[in-house]
Amino acid sequence: MAVNTAQYQTIQHELVSQQVQLIAVSKTKPNEDLMALYDLGHRAFGENYVQELVDKEASLPKDIQWHFIGHLQSNKVKYIAPFVHLIHGVDSEKLLQEINKQGAKQNRVIDCLLQVHIATEETKFGFDGPALHELLMSGRVANYTNVRIKGLMGMASFSDDQQLLSKEFTTLKSY
Repeated sequence: MAVNTAQYQTIQHELVSQQVQLIAVSKTKPNEDLMALYDLGHRAFGENYVQELVDKEASLPKDIQWHFIGHLQSNKVKYIAPFVHLIHGVDSEKLLQEINKQGAKQNRVIDCLLQVHIATEETKFGFDGPALHELLMSGRVANYTNVRIKGLMGMASFSDDQQLLSKEFTTLKSY
């Protein structure tokens, strides 16, 4: 797939002026497509499969900021801990503990977003409101010295219902 350079530059200019960073989701895309964006100056890419992320990190330039955007299993954290820029979906304290453990092994702090379950669908993951509140108020997060919580994220329901989506993101914003 060829990159529409003019469209990319227009979008990038608009986002930069709003202090927003574009994360190009590169899952299933060949390295050549990523390099086309890279050659335009883009450095932030998101993957949702650990093996694909590991393979791309090994074969592409080292100044790429890799974002893990999928559901992450605790047993796979070790594969991305050496290089991941931001893990977007920390959906349990168990996962937070493992990220902290692997960050310590790599002598680095790993940036994370806590995932909040805001969707009506049960197939989505994340902390429910009470569990998130309890975690944050308990002070336990301070024990995870190799993790930096950068914010929250939520996956809305797969729906065209704008009222439902607005309600779900309003719920996320309330946290």
